[in-house]
Amino acid sequence: MKVEQIYTGCLAQGAYYIESAGEAVIIDPLRETKPYLEKLEKTGAKLKYIIETHFHADFVSGHIDLARATGATIVYGPMAQPEYDVYSAKDGEELLVGDVVIKVLHTPGHTMESSTFLLRDESGKDYAIFTGDTLFLGDVGRPDLAIKQGSVTKEDLAGYLFDSLREKIMPLADDVIVYPAHGAGSACGKNLSKETFGLLGEQKAVNYALRADMTREEFIQEVTAGLTPPPQYFAKNAMMNKAGYENFETVLNQGKRPLDPAAFEALAEAEEALVLDVRDRNDFSAAHIPNSIFIGIDGQFAPWVGALITDIRQPLLIVAPEGRAEEVITRLSRVGYDNTLGYLEGGIEAWVAAGKETDAIENVSADTFAARVNKGLVDNILDTRKPTEFLSEHLDAATNFPLDYINANMDKLNRNETYYLHCGSGYRSLIAASILRARGFEHLVNVEGGWGTIKNTDLAKSDFVCPTTMSQEVIDQAVGEFI
Repeated sequence: MKVEQIYTGCLAQGAYYIESAGEAVIIDPLRETKPYLEKLEKTGAKLKYIIETHFHADFVSGHIDLARATGATIVYGPMAQPEYDVYSAKDGEELLVGDVVIKVLHTPGHTMESSTFLLRDESGKDYAIFTGDTLFLGDVGRPDLAIKQGSVTKEDLAGYLFDSLREKIMPLADDVIVYPAHGAGSACGKNLSKETFGLLGEQKAVNYALRADMTREEFIQEVTAGLTPPPQYFAKNAMMNKAGYENFETVLNQGKRPLDPAAFEALAEAEEALVLDVRDRNDFSAAHIPNSIFIGIDGQFAPWVGALITDIRQPLLIVAPEGRAEEVITRLSRVGYDNTLGYLEGGIEAWVAAGKETDAIENVSADTFAARVNKGLVDNILDTRKPTEFLSEHLDAATNFPLDYINANMDKLNRNETYYLHCGSGYRSLIAASILRARGFEHLVNVEGGWGTIKNTDLAKSDFVCPTTMSQEVIDQAVGEFI
């Protein structure tokens, strides 16, 4: 028996490959099928099942294309009812794969169709559980993502989750390995561990949601407390996973079209396309196409695209580092942004050589920023970190302006004012600056290095605010100001 976790850091997502006696299973695959097909070709195994733990909201799965390519059967647990052919397994049903067995455990709570899959080894011993978003390391799946699918409330789902954990998962042995669908960085839970797998016994000891003395009411209260609105693309991705989607190769071939500057500009105007610049942030600051938006490929690229570009069918044109256009298109498709029309051949250098106009955003070091603050030259500071980050420590003169909610809060700013923006590192603040710039804000300065470097400047200690406690009530109130 072979079990392999295939972890994708930018999405904090784990897919899984299981093989036994020449037969294989893939659980929760990403959108592109090539890596899985290459693995199958290398091992010579036949893919028997493609298992989906639930309708994912934070990425578009590759199950449909993979089934077409291999003839494997797509398997969901009870209550899924997608709009394409699948095998709907019953609670408690056992699937034979080579010399091992995978048992279906219906574990509703994160969503109603959520299921956990228990792997038993060749000797019949419980070996591992693939929990999807039912159980993470350090947390459980949020119970508010499926409430629009019917009359069920987040409290109802939390109650189902309590029952699922205690009836289906907690009775399993402590040495069973937990393989979740996500780790730290995912918005599918509140406080996921940076570890990507662990033992069930450890989770029983440290995971707040698995406390043995916790009542159902306490569980519901704790699991539903402090939930912020999910990113807007979550519901759209879940629907694509349920209804189906365009073939990935078609999406890739359309997006890989190289365009010279004239064709690029003409297509942007004709299709009202958004120009998405994914280069290094310093390169973007120095020169970029006017009205383009920066979301760097080397950061949390796909989740920020999904959070900030509200139309999932928005036509996109790409400005990318040399040789990385295919990577950009692939990562966009993972979160359902399939309408990429092409990329700028030759990059910004070709644009400049063609005599086209460029724009820039002032980028200053933390020391330069501190010197200007000390001289009284800075009137408006926008801290684009999350409310919880801001509450933990911030500049007294700063206003929290979270990137997550920029589209809803832009009207609070004055286009005639100059704004200095910072985040934790300079990545999110430059995204915010690019969006504001495209919306007509001309007086923007990004602080490179962000909070991590601002703290080490010669700003007076009295300029910093460092709260010692953050109650849930305080957090909820802070988040509520933006939603």
